[in-house]
Amino acid sequence: MQLILAAVIGLVGGTLGGLFGVGGGIVMVPAMTFFLGLPIHMAVGTSLLVIIPTAISGSIKHYHLGNIDLKVAACLVPLAMVGSYAGAWLTSHLDAVTLKRAFGGFIVMVGCRLLFFK
Repeated sequence: MQLILAAVIGLVGGTLGGLFGVGGGIVMVPAMTFFLGLPIHMAVGTSLLVIIPTAISGSIKHYHLGNIDLKVAACLVPLAMVGSYAGAWLTSHLDAVTLKRAFGGFIVMVGCRLLFFK
């Protein structure tokens, strides 16, 4: 049953990833911690692994739709990779409660920004 639930989480995360450019962190991490009972550190790491094929698949479709600015992407990629590595390192220095609170605060902040500002 847990594997079926994981597959459903993957479907929802992948669909939202292709639709909104989110999925790994925003959808899959909370779903894995809540529905699968994974510790937050493991959910974050698992989400990052899952996002690789998800991002490739969605990127190919968006490329064909003309929805990718390759110059902007080329500028984002190098430091996004450095930041991702630094963030992964930082998780090893945060306890689960602090990481959950930081994640929740980030989600609320982004949600409020999207709802109330143009």
